[in-house]
Amino acid sequence: MNTQRWTLAVVSIATAMLMLDIAVVNTALPRIGEDLDAGLSGLQWVVDAYTLALASAVLTAGALADRLGRRRVFAVGLVVFTVSSLVAAMAGSIEMLNTARAVQGVGGAILFAVSLALLAHAFPGQRERAGALAVYGATIGASFAVGPLVGGLLTSGIDWQWVFLINIPIGIYALWVTLTKVEESRDPSPRRIDWLGQVTLTAGLGLLVLGLLRGNEDGWTSTPIVAELGGAVALLAAFVLIESRVREPMLPLRLFRRPSFTGAQIAAFSISASMFAVYIYLTLYLQGVLGLSAIEAGLTMLPGTVVNFAVAGATAQIMERGVRPGALVSAGLALTAAGMVLMTLAGVESSWVTMLPGMLVGMTGVGLFNPAVIAIALDGIPESQSGLAAGVNDTARQAGIAVGVAGLGALIPAGSALGGSPTEYVNGLHDALLAGAGLAAVGAVATALLFGLGRSRGLSGSGVRPELAVEST
Repeated sequence: MNTQRWTLAVVSIATAMLMLDIAVVNTALPRIGEDLDAGLSGLQWVVDAYTLALASAVLTAGALADRLGRRRVFAVGLVVFTVSSLVAAMAGSIEMLNTARAVQGVGGAILFAVSLALLAHAFPGQRERAGALAVYGATIGASFAVGPLVGGLLTSGIDWQWVFLINIPIGIYALWVTLTKVEESRDPSPRRIDWLGQVTLTAGLGLLVLGLLRGNEDGWTSTPIVAELGGAVALLAAFVLIESRVREPMLPLRLFRRPSFTGAQIAAFSISASMFAVYIYLTLYLQGVLGLSAIEAGLTMLPGTVVNFAVAGATAQIMERGVRPGALVSAGLALTAAGMVLMTLAGVESSWVTMLPGMLVGMTGVGLFNPAVIAIALDGIPESQSGLAAGVNDTARQAGIAVGVAGLGALIPAGSALGGSPTEYVNGLHDALLAGAGLAAVGAVATALLFGLGRSRGLSGSGVRPELAVEST
């Protein structure tokens, strides 16, 4: 293979590993809870410790990669992720596991931040880059979709530790490819590291998720929860203020003056905080309420996986024929919303088949969404700034999952999740599905307005107008 194909291969492998690590864990959660004696809150942190660390660190990771070299930093991310996977597999308590998951998130932030930048360097031409991005987008959606099946196979066939151990040989192989087959690239005029922005963003997102996760347990009007949520608002507001004042911000706010850029971030947050975030609760429903095994729960996701593969592949061809990615993003969010509404048909006495129509519709939306939103995220971005653009979009994705898991979980009684009242759990799950569907629907409308779907096709045929191309920062 030439350098381009090796780069696409290793980026896709690393991305698949990252997305699988979110999804495979979902299927293993009941077994983890049983083995480590953890309640719903502890299990929620298994997901959120990872995604929160990833969302918080990805912008700084992108800046470091632009400065130190993208291949070098990507290799560091692979080492961090692989080693922390081994520690997670060896965890003897939920606290140790969640700590390892947070370190995994830092490694994941590095890999996510650098992936698109490596692709942008390896595929400078617009047409060839579109094909590479289609593969990358399909990898994201398919990995997340197939993750529950892989997690079920490993958990039922061996034990939950193997959902982390499987990362070790993959990580070692990806590291070898990176060091021997991928070209080095960097920004000739890299940004300074915005440490103050990094601290306020991390602390703000952390307090927000902590408050949402503990709200039901401590009471929403209790002093700790009010303090945590109030502190989150203050810190996130301080982050915005810092970014508007600092000389070289980690998140240049002027980018949000462009409707296409803003729309890409809203879209990424919306689908992550809805469809991707609800997976943990669907898995607990399938195993805890319907009594399916881990492998059976994973198999229920398989039809959606097949649909996602097919739709994502067709989406790349549709975009090549001139269909605007913005239209596909909005349609994908609308289908995601419809799918989540259909899933509310599932009840305490239902068969898993009752969920199938909603899952198929929702995964059709994901298949349309992923390749298209990535094209928009990089449209008009100079190669030297591709790390920044990728970082912002990945921040929106991972923050969406972290906030979505916490926010949707607040609608589900914690005592009903693991061995409690099936009726109360299902009622809470329905509320969470409807809330997620509402968020996805709002995202569909917002992106349709921001992308200007009724306007003439723009600079690159992507639906992004020439005047919205991002200038060099």
